[in-house]
Amino acid sequence: MNTVVVPVDFSETSISAVKYAANLFKGSYGLELILYHMAADESGADLAQAGLDNLITILQQPGLNITTIITKGRDLIDETDKVARHRKADLIVMGITGRSELAQVLIGSNTLKMAQTKTCPVLIIPPMAIYREVKSVLLTTDMKDVVNTIPSALIKNALLAFNYPKLHILNVNSELYISLTEEEQEERSKLKEMFSGFNPEFYFLRLYDVDDAIHQFSEDKQVDMIITIQKEHSLFSRLFNSSHTRKLAYHSTMPVLVVHE
Repeated sequence: MNTVVVPVDFSETSISAVKYAANLFKGSYGLELILYHMAADESGADLAQAGLDNLITILQQPGLNITTIITKGRDLIDETDKVARHRKADLIVMGITGRSELAQVLIGSNTLKMAQTKTCPVLIIPPMAIYREVKSVLLTTDMKDVVNTIPSALIKNALLAFNYPKLHILNVNSELYISLTEEEQEERSKLKEMFSGFNPEFYFLRLYDVDDAIHQFSEDKQVDMIITIQKEHSLFSRLFNSSHTRKLAYHSTMPVLVVHE
């Protein structure tokens, strides 16, 4: 992982995301952490630069290369997308806030929209997230056509950046039986081969409430990050348009990494 973009509007939500990213990537020599601000006009850009410079002074530490970018615009999603594509970003980090906190609408209201784009993976920092070293990661999957729908290169890139955390692979399916079907066993074997370098452990839960199952599993296994895959045609493809995903994003106490098939 070489380039990470963090949109900053100086709200508590975005500042929390910046601090989380700084902690997450400290000591990552060669990685560029870009603090990005979209300004409405020239005066706003000048004020923002002063604020970003102050953030760098607060967050700067050995092994952390922090730079800034300011552009003028009106649409945060479009402008962030342009910056991420131009700088070939590997990751975008954004905070999210409770929907009732109207004072933080810019970053908070755009995070889910950004996660729907296919620019690059988006790491969502929930309001209650407290930084801790990523030692355990949960990858959720529907176990359907995993070779063609799971972006293994992107996920392995993230896992490498987090220094080989323990990898749990979870499938929640209300139609699971006592033993896996032949198709499910085949998909499991493919996943095991895809992530062989990370010694994945597999779990299959026969439950109806997906988000509750993910939360409970994450707490039981002391997971530090959840990875979800946004697919075009499945339950998880509707991840950030359904009540299941919104609960995951708004109520999780750990970051959620969204990647696209």
